[in-house]
Amino acid sequence: MSKIENDRAEKTDKAQIDALTAEFFGAFDNRGGRTPDVAVIRRLMLPEGVIVVTGPQFTVYSVEAFIEPRQRLLTEGRLVEFSEWETSERTEIAGDIASRFGTYRKSGFLDGAPYEGEGSKSFQFVRTPEGWRIAAFAWYDQP
Repeated sequence: MSKIENDRAEKTDKAQIDALTAEFFGAFDNRGGRTPDVAVIRRLMLPEGVIVVTGPQFTVYSVEAFIEPRQRLLTEGRLVEFSEWETSERTEIAGDIASRFGTYRKSGFLDGAPYEGEGSKSFQFVRTPEGWRIAAFAWYDQP
């Protein structure tokens, strides 16, 4: 593959990873009465994917264990007008694997009180026969 073809392929891969990441963040959005689609995480991740939250509540989740409590939180009225979005990112692609490190913010109302935060997320992506998927992600919320 020529350098031009390689650069073009990498830009296409980056655009696909950008779209996948945006869809991931969008899955939690319930602003304006929107129904969040946390279940889309099943399509975005490998079924055996690993999810880790750090900090004092260090927890390792399976995909299924991650989805269910978030779906409830976002649809049963405790967390409303919520969204989270990426504020910066650095993505490295090497063939069929990619790594993305970024920062994000989140905002909404939890149990009637304003809820805001920010932190960092790290994603590991792999190219599958169906396209790019998340193999693992971890996050850290700023105190």
